Order: sequence, then structure tokens, then C-alpha cells
Amino acid sequence: MTTPSLRTRLTVALAATTRFGSGILMGTGLAYYIGASGGSNFAVGMVQTAYWFGLMLFAPFWGAVADVTGRRRAVLVATGGGATLAAVPLVVFDPGPWSAIGLRGLYSAFAAGFSPVMLALASSAGGDDKRGRELGFFNSARSAGFTGGQLLVGYVVGSYLPTTLYVLVVVTSLVSTLAVTRLAGSDAATGERVGTDSNTPVRDVLTEVRSRILPAAEDRAHLQTNGLRWLYVALAMRNATVLGVLALMPVYLPQQLGVSEFQMGLLLALNSGGQVGFMYVFGRAADAFGRKLLITMGMAGSAGFAVVAAGASLPTTLDGRLVVAAGGFVLLAASFSAMTTGSLAFIGDVAPDARESELMGLRSTAKGVGGVLGPTLVGGIASLLGTGAAFAVASVLAVAATALVGVALVESFDVNDPVTVAAGDD
Repeated sequence: MTTPSLRTRLTVALAATTRFGSGILMGTGLAYYIGASGGSNFAVGMVQTAYWFGLMLFAPFWGAVADVTGRRRAVLVATGGGATLAAVPLVVFDPGPWSAIGLRGLYSAFAAGFSPVMLALASSAGGDDKRGRELGFFNSARSAGFTGGQLLVGYVVGSYLPTTLYVLVVVTSLVSTLAVTRLAGSDAATGERVGTDSNTPVRDVLTEVRSRILPAAEDRAHLQTNGLRWLYVALAMRNATVLGVLALMPVYLPQQLGVSEFQMGLLLALNSGGQVGFMYVFGRAADAFGRKLLITMGMAGSAGFAVVAAGASLPTTLDGRLVVAAGGFVLLAASFSAMTTGSLAFIGDVAPDARESELMGLRSTAKGVGGVLGPTLVGGIASLLGTGAAFAVASVLAVAATALVGVALVESFDVNDPVTVAAGDD
């Protein structure tokens, strides 16, 4: 397996940082503006719900299209362009909170094409023995985008009109789209074609995509390898916890902990900023120690984050609340990085070559289920019991996810023989 060139890595890093930076600017900014204008916790949570609903529905679709046609770069360019156009109305006029939430969902429906395709490219570039390293590099770039977005949004919402933030969303999304046009060939990391011929009629492509997304009973064996289907279930449960908690942070931090907008941006950036280093470290750890340990640790740490977040309001001083909240976000950064690098490497180990983008996309769908249910569930509980109590209740789902992967997953990577998948290549 040829190591990606420096130019390719820089292009991937630029595309990832701007794509995810654009998404976090849009999501956190909308949640803040809706909350600041008197919107309910439910409306604030729906900003995240709309995003994850789009990912849930469209990530496997775009991944399957990329696998079936083999035209991965074309999928990246088309979906990036669609996401950019979806954000333009926010610059032109004030659509109101619910229309803005709808645009957030439309944005995510196109942005959903980025991760599954790019993750498949990174996984292929690493091969069997360096898959974790390449996935760790991509996710470090992703986290850098989140960090920059969180730092920037904390400054912009406190100093400028909403239009300024929305212009930044459009510009960063456009830069990401232009960056992926520089990836050489339809499969930039491998130079290989997958799936059917690129001249296949659109109707036949859509038929094949539908059969992959909704496989017949006899065509589901790939979901059973090493307990893969249970990983998806656990990811949905874990995400319901964490994304439910994070959806209320733009309101919880300034209104209940008493932090400023700038301090809010710094706290949120601790999570994504910590991931920049943790992703790379855990990517190498996945190649050295296997996948299951990292997945299990990450799920358990996610439950711990929800509990720490619930307790952040207990200190009587602002400094005390800042310290507890900061510790929670560092814990989330480490646990998310371990879980993500472990689960992505696991999927790459067991996925058939012609279905890797599809199964990476299905991971986004599983996360999207949690992203749709979590903010709604946690927001509803918060309206009844208070935000801290809602965070504590939500942690139960992540605890259950930890138990599920501990019991149901079979290690997919033999550190002494990295070419061999533990349960076979079927």
C-alpha cells in the first residue's frame, strides 16, 4: 500500500477542517441565536436533531452511490456544492428559527456525503496494517475544523451580527468543496475503481443503491461479521447520550453556569481541540492494541462525560464551574477519539472492499439515530426535571452501550497478524 503524498494529505486536511468547521459554525451559531432570542430548549435541541436527521438518512445513500459508481470525487464535489448552496439563504434574509432549522437539515443532507467517502479513502490508504494511523490523521484534521469553528463562533456571536457568521459558513463550505476537486482521480487514495462501471445508467445505479441500503435477508451477512450490527446499535445509544447533552450546551453554559460567550467557545473547543491530538494517538493505539478495547473505553468515557456535565452546576463559584466543565470536555475528547478510531478501524477491517463507503455511511446513520432521538429526549426531560437531571438520566444509555460492545463485539484485528480479520473476510 502506497503512503499518501504530502500534497494529498494537505488537501485532505484542508477539506476536512473547512467542512467540519463550516458545520460547527452553523450548528452552534443557530442554537445560540435561537436560545438568545427566547426560543425553548426544544427548539434549541432541534438544531442538532435536524442535522443528525439529514446524516441519518443520506450518509449511507451517498456512500453507496460512491461505491456503486466508483466516482468518489464527483460525489464529494456534488454534495459539497449542495451544502454550500443550502446555507446561502441564511445570508440573504432572516428565515426565522424554524425555517433556519429546516435549512440546517438540508445542509446536512448534502454534507452527509463527505465523511463516508473520505473515511473509505483514508481506510484504503492505510491498508490492513496502518488503517488506524490514516483514520487517525483524517479525524485529527476533522477535529481541528471543529476546534477552529468553536473558537470562532464564540467570538463572532458576541461581536457581530448573525449575517457575518452565516457568510463564514458559506465561505468555509465552498473552500472544502474546492479542495476536494484537487484530489487526483475518482479514488484519490487508491487509484482503484469499486462497484459497477461509471457509465451505468442512473436508474440502475439507484436500484443497486437501494438494494444496498435495504438489503434482502440473504444479503445481510456482512452486517454480522464480528458483531458489526451491534456496534451500530451501541453507537446510536451512545450518541443519544452525548448529542442530547451537547445540544443544550449553547444554553446550559451561559444561562446556568454563567459563562460568557467567549468562555463558552473556549469550553466547547476543549472537546474538539483535544481530539486533534487524541485522534492521532488512538489511531496508532488501534494498530498496536486492537479495536475493541478502544471502543469500550470510549463508550464508558461518554457516560462519564454526561455525569460530569450534570455536576458542573454544583460548584458555587464561576471558577469551580469552569474547572468541572473543562474536565468534562477533556474527558469527552479522549473518549470520543478512542471510540471513533476504534470503531472506524473495526468497520474497515470487516467491510467488503466494494461496500466500505456504504458501511462507513451506515455508521453515520447509526449516530444519526442517536442525534435525532437524543436532543429531543434530553430536551424534553430538561423541561420537566431540569438540565442537570436530564444529563444524568441520559448517561444510562451510554452505560448500556458500553455493556453491549463489551459482550457482543469480537476483536477484528490480530496485532500479531494484521492481515487477518478475526472472524474471517466474509
